Amino acid sequence: MSGLGLIDQHSLARIKTLCFDEPPVFTPARVASIRIHRARMSQSVFARLLNVSLSTVQKWEAPAAGKHPSGAAAKLLQVLEKRGVEALI
Repeated sequence: MSGLGLIDQHSLARIKTLCFDEPPVFTPARVASIRIHRARMSQSVFARLLNVSLSTVQKWEAPAAGKHPSGAAAKLLQVLEKRGVEALI
């Protein structure tokens, strides 16, 4: 993309950092910590921010459920953890 003049090197490096790294595995404790300490939101507001259901957030935070964020949700959590709520709104 930068070879075609569509994007500068600095912007390309930022995109690679944010988009090409595999998102980490988010444990229930990590999801809850991001929601409570980083985002400072209730489960329902957090679910709306991530465009998932309340029950999905509840399952992510419940160790017994065995569910964890993947795909786009995991990427959004990664950005939220690194950059804060301001990066998503």
